[in-house]
Amino acid sequence: MDEVNIVEYDPCWATLFTEEAEQIWQALGNDLVVEIEHIGSTAVPGMAAKPVIDIMVGVRSLVDAKSAIPALESLGYVYWREDLRPGRMFFVKGMPPYGKQRTHHVHIVEIDSEFWERKLFCDYLRKHPEEARRYEVLKRDLAASFRSDREAYTNSKNEYIRSVMAKVRCEEMGKSQNLR
Repeated sequence: MDEVNIVEYDPCWATLFTEEAEQIWQALGNDLVVEIEHIGSTAVPGMAAKPVIDIMVGVRSLVDAKSAIPALESLGYVYWREDLRPGRMFFVKGMPPYGKQRTHHVHIVEIDSEFWERKLFCDYLRKHPEEARRYEVLKRDLAASFRSDREAYTNSKNEYIRSVMAKVRCEEMGKSQNLR
């Protein structure tokens, strides 16, 4: 079973991201990859999280990114072809039954997409520790409620994430107005 399990922050997560991002960049190349970001709770120092490193790979075109499938599979990733969420390609390393435990997720998205904005969510949590604590409490509560249902766990965070993204957009608007 692929349970939702929240663990205390591990400082090794940053290194695991860096090492994996380097391998991904080498496998996919500069012609495809524009930027690689560490997203998700493992990217927020001090925050408890599922011990899965979320990596967002920014590309210019998802159509062109289809060429990345064999390269990522050679690194041990499974392409989740059945993922119904538009605007991204999703890969899992260690996904049962292909491994004992998930270790990494790769989200390939277009660099100018709404999904790419997820990096702003992590940036906000890094800058606002009180907000990060609220998110951690929510995640722990949801993990207790949906331990065996990853999809329900993920979907139940959406409203909170939308509310934080609204704060992010307000801050960004304020910054741009101050530049005038």
